Amino acid sequence: MKKFIAFIAIITLLIGCGKTSDKGELVGVKGAKWHPEKPYGMALVPGGSFIMGKSDEDVAHVQDATTKTVTVRSFYMDETEITNAEYRQFVEWVKDSTMRVRLAVLAEETGSKPGDGKGKGKKAGSIGDFAFNDQDPEKMTAYDKYMYDNYYSIGTDDDPYAGRKLNHKVKLIKDTKLYPDAYYAEVMDSMYLPIEESYNGLRTMDVNKLKFRYSWMDIQAAAKAKVGKRKDFIRTEQVKIYPDTTTWIKDFSYSYNEPMHNDYFWHQAYGDYPVVGVNWQQAKAFCAWRTLNKNSYIKSRKKSRDQINSFRLPSEAEWEYAARGGLQSATYPWGGPYTKNDRGCFLANFKPMRGDYAADQALYTVEAKSYEPNGYNLYNMAGNVAEWTDSAYDPNAYEYVSSMNPSNTDTSNKRKVVRGGSWKDVAYFLQVSTRDYEYADSARSFIGFRTVQDYMGTQTTDRINNKR
Repeated sequence: MKKFIAFIAIITLLIGCGKTSDKGELVGVKGAKWHPEKPYGMALVPGGSFIMGKSDEDVAHVQDATTKTVTVRSFYMDETEITNAEYRQFVEWVKDSTMRVRLAVLAEETGSKPGDGKGKGKKAGSIGDFAFNDQDPEKMTAYDKYMYDNYYSIGTDDDPYAGRKLNHKVKLIKDTKLYPDAYYAEVMDSMYLPIEESYNGLRTMDVNKLKFRYSWMDIQAAAKAKVGKRKDFIRTEQVKIYPDTTTWIKDFSYSYNEPMHNDYFWHQAYGDYPVVGVNWQQAKAFCAWRTLNKNSYIKSRKKSRDQINSFRLPSEAEWEYAARGGLQSATYPWGGPYTKNDRGCFLANFKPMRGDYAADQALYTVEAKSYEPNGYNLYNMAGNVAEWTDSAYDPNAYEYVSSMNPSNTDTSNKRKVVRGGSWKDVAYFLQVSTRDYEYADSARSFIGFRTVQDYMGTQTTDRINNKR
C-alpha cells in the first residue's frame, strides 16, 4: 500500500511539473495583482516622520508632550468626523439584526417554517419566513451541514445561536396593521418600551436591546505570552451601541439643552453633523461593524481579492501626524499661531471668548465638512468635536513609547486619549500637540471620533503624491 501511495505521489508531481512554466526555478507563488482601493470618504495620509509634542511653550504647564521625532506608516483616515447619519446606519443594522434574530429564535421554538403562511418572494406570510436559513438540513451544502451538526447547532456557552444564518431576503414589516401573525407581533412588541413607560401615545424603541457583539484577537498579549493557545487571546465584546443623548443635559448644569437631547441624533436636520454621546467602547464597536459590513459585501459579490484591512481608531501619534497636514512644528492644522485668517474669520469651531459661543458663527457643533481642510484634506482636525484615539493616556508616555509607530495600548488603563478640542473648548485644546483624556466608558456631548485603515504598501510621501 505504501509503495502504491508513493507511486501516485510521484505521478502527481510529474503531472504537476508538466503544467507549470517555472522550469523548476524559484519564482514564488503568483497571485492577482494588488490594486489599492481608497475607502469611500477617506483620505490617504502618506507615512513619514515628524516632531511629535509641543512646538510652542506649554502655557498650561502640563508637561505631558515633550518633543520627540517619530515615524508613522501610511494609512487612510476619514475626511470628516463620523456623522449622525453614518452612525445611524450602524444603529439601523444592529436593530435589523436584533429583530431578525428574535424572529428566527421564536420561529424555531414554535416550529414555524417558511411557507406556513401566504408569503411570496420578499413578503413574509408568517414568522416562519424569518426562520434560520439552516433550519432545513436537506437544503444545505455538505460543508454547511457539517458546520451545523458540529458547531452551529450546539452554539457556545454564552450564545446558543452562534453561527446561525439569518434570512435577510424577507423584508421586515414595520406597519402594525400588516403584521402576519401573533408571533411576529410578540417579537416586535418586545423591542419597545412597555406601555406604562410611554406617553402621548408614542411607543419608543428600547435602545438597551440594541447590542453589537463582536470578537477580536489581542495580538499584543499573544505576542508577549510564552504559552497559550490562539483561543486564549480571542476577546468577545457585547456593547450597547445607542448614543447617550442625555449628555447634552448632564454635561451642562443649569443649562437648557433639551432640544439637542431630543433632536440632535435622529432628526435629519443634523444628519451631516458629527455624532456625539459615543463612548470609547462604542467607537471601537463601530469600527468592528464597519469592517464586517464591508467584508460581507465583498463576500457577497464573490470578489477574488482578499478581505480589507480592519477599520480602527487612530493611535495618538497617527492622529497628531494627520492633524498637522504635513506642516512641521505648526501650532494648528492650518499653521498658526492665530485662530483667525487675514480677513478676521475664525478657522475652526470653538469657544473663542468667555461665554460667547457664537463668535465663530456656531453655537454647538457644525456640519462635519465645515471650514477649510488641512494639507491632507481632513476637515475639523481642530475644534467642532474632540476625537477618541486608540491610545491609553499616560502623561509620561512620550518618554517610553517607540519612535516607530508609537502607541500606548495598555488595556488596563481606562483613560483614553482624546484630541483636537471641541466647540466648547478654548483655543489651547485646538493645538495639534495638546493632549487630553476621558474615561473609556464615558460619553460626552463634545466628543466624537473618526476611523482609519492601514495602507497596503510602504511608498513614501513624495512617490505616492507624484503618482496621483
